[in-house]
Amino acid sequence: LVMGLGRFGGGVGVARWLVAQGATVTVNDAAAADTLADSIAQLHGLPITFKLGGHDPADFLAADLLVLNPAVDKHTSPAVQAALAAGIPYTTEMNLFLERCPAFTIGITGSVGKSTTTALIFEALKAGLHQSSDAPQQDSPRVFLGGNIGRSLLSDLPAIRPQDLVVLELSSFMLEDTPRIHWSPRVAVVTNLYPNHLDRHQTLALYSAAKQNLLRFQKPGDVAILNNDHDLVSRWTRIAEAQGARVVKYTTRGPQGPLPLVIPGEHNQSNARAALAVLEALPPDLPLDKAGAGNAILHFPGLAHRLQLVHTLHLPMPGEERTLRFYNDSKATTPDASLTALHAFPRGSAIFIVGGYDKHIDLSPFHTALAAHAGGVLGIGQTGQAIVDAVRALGGELLPERMVYAATLEAAVPIALYWSAADPTLNAIVLSPASASWDQFPNYEKRGELFISAAKSAARGVNAAS
Repeated sequence: LVMGLGRFGGGVGVARWLVAQGATVTVNDAAAADTLADSIAQLHGLPITFKLGGHDPADFLAADLLVLNPAVDKHTSPAVQAALAAGIPYTTEMNLFLERCPAFTIGITGSVGKSTTTALIFEALKAGLHQSSDAPQQDSPRVFLGGNIGRSLLSDLPAIRPQDLVVLELSSFMLEDTPRIHWSPRVAVVTNLYPNHLDRHQTLALYSAAKQNLLRFQKPGDVAILNNDHDLVSRWTRIAEAQGARVVKYTTRGPQGPLPLVIPGEHNQSNARAALAVLEALPPDLPLDKAGAGNAILHFPGLAHRLQLVHTLHLPMPGEERTLRFYNDSKATTPDASLTALHAFPRGSAIFIVGGYDKHIDLSPFHTALAAHAGGVLGIGQTGQAIVDAVRALGGELLPERMVYAATLEAAVPIALYWSAADPTLNAIVLSPASASWDQFPNYEKRGELFISAAKSAARGVNAAS
């Protein structure tokens, strides 16, 4: 029984794989079939029984094995608890994969930054291995991406070989059960730890313990890479060293100076330092072009909808050319996320497009930061007018004419471009709404896609005029 299909197909990969192994599969989810239509469609034609719209303990008691989605809290599920009390074993998709994966594994966890760090490592390895390998194609190492980012890797198991590398983003939910198989990756990366998911883990100590599982079963020859700029994580040295692993610490401080990254912000400097530390920790006999891999890190444009560089426009000026960059940060649906984006740019250099669905969250710290740091503020959606009004009331150095409620993204982007063309101190236009998307869009992805389209359309108009 697979518990948790999910609207975004989280259980699709493991259900398909189990059928391929000859298992009789039942898929269970509390959501109704119409809500799960896209995920169900991906399993069309397979001999799977669907039990949707609730959790019947009888289905669980009839199973030989439970496969639990990471989002399932087994401690609070009556159906799961009844099955466990009856002695029915359980596992997870990740454990099924890890038990069978022959490749060299790199695991990344942390409260924030783990997705970007994982993507940086994956892109670096793709570039470095592609450029360096002179071996026959069938012997060349390849790199696979999975875990909390990317798709299920179970279907790739027949193609994954010992010389390959697997890069895994691992959430605390995924790491809860890795001790059951005594697994840790060959290279483990921990970016940071902040209070999160306490509705599931209850305490910071239990949340930390789940994250620490990444290190608990490392062996001599393995490497733990820890963020030395984060006091709590930097003290996890003893966990890795207790098993004989080597500890490497990375930092953004010191004489080395910032890396010339495409993605902005101190937080991305830290993510990139972690990725570079991984390159240095890999086996010396790996055919990796480190220069090519490092270059991929420097030019990484960012994950989709997370301070992603989506367009660059060269504005003509007398005697020179100025670069204007458009960043899509549509996934910033909370003020904390948008504060991170705001501080990724020099003071007064970026125009921020903000606002969206009203979740009744206190935005006042974000208002204060916008007034002090933004080069312009354009409001959209339900919360946009209130944000603009609050920033205007705070005064500060931001020009009054650079605080405007534009209502829609389509209207906001040309205004931002007009301001940027007139003022050489403005070199970035950033969609970072600090609000959900549901007032005008079905999800943050659609909002980000419209921003990209609007940015490119407005830029074409500038190029045509020039």
